[in-house]
Amino acid sequence: MERFKVGIIGAGHIARKMAHTLRDMEGVEPYAVASRNLENAEGFAREWGVTRAYGSYEELADDPEVQLIYIATPHSHHFEQAQMCLGKGKPVLCEKAFTANAEQAEALIRLSKEKQVFLTEAIWTRYMPFSRTLRELVDGGTIGRVMMLTANIGYPIAEKERIAKPELCGGALLDIGVYPINFARMLFGSEITGITSACVKGETGVDLQGSITFVYRNHRMAVLQMTAFCANDRQGVISGDKGYIIVDNINNPQQAIVYSINHEEVARYTCPPQITGFEYQVQASIDAIREGKIETPYMPHMETLHIMQMLDDLRSEWGVRFPMDK
Repeated sequence: MERFKVGIIGAGHIARKMAHTLRDMEGVEPYAVASRNLENAEGFAREWGVTRAYGSYEELADDPEVQLIYIATPHSHHFEQAQMCLGKGKPVLCEKAFTANAEQAEALIRLSKEKQVFLTEAIWTRYMPFSRTLRELVDGGTIGRVMMLTANIGYPIAEKERIAKPELCGGALLDIGVYPINFARMLFGSEITGITSACVKGETGVDLQGSITFVYRNHRMAVLQMTAFCANDRQGVISGDKGYIIVDNINNPQQAIVYSINHEEVARYTCPPQITGFEYQVQASIDAIREGKIETPYMPHMETLHIMQMLDDLRSEWGVRFPMDK
């Protein structure tokens, strides 16, 4: 069977992780990489066994062999690059945060529909089989009536350029805050009746630490924390009237332990073996493209748009603005 050819826009850390993934997947070829600097692209291609290297993103998108393009550049560049790829009829798997704002997200989704070209957001946790396991535990009554969720994520990354610079759509919210938000929406849904939040901003005006609380129609609550100042436990805790579940890492769950109301371990669930965890979003994209679909059920266009609008509302409340905001 002919291998499905994937191109990568960008040659940074996240692109390397994708190249590793593609190299080890069956039926997939890490076919092309593009960087603004041809020398960088060629070095990346040699390191990861990528077939072709390009010194411009347009050249990669013009290659008739490319069947899917993964966008791995800073948030600020996603809209322009995804728009270019869709305009050339190329399916797109775009890294989170999907765009700088909801207006850009809506424009890309509209273009995807007009062109009937596949488009999805690469929020990898949405595609993982273990995420389905967690939903089954929550919905199946394992811990009784579930009412509370907490989720934390933090890394000491405040000094990194992509975090500190507003022109790169920096800040903790778009870079890592999307993980607890998606964790809550995957497990508790989207019927949110109220949101309260607070943030701490850095010298450049971007948010570097924050907390968000969702209140749901059924009286559930989700309390979320994110920080670019320091490391934290990255855990998710889902609580019910018959026990609770501790998820070891909301950014890439490997284990979920179920406890009784007496804090005794009842069961332990382990994530199946992974290449990197990226393989699931790639395979979901390939499956959808082969079926002639323009989105996946794992991360529908409207879910991406609703989350982008939520991020806009939070940034507006916090007074965080990017150069591309109106």
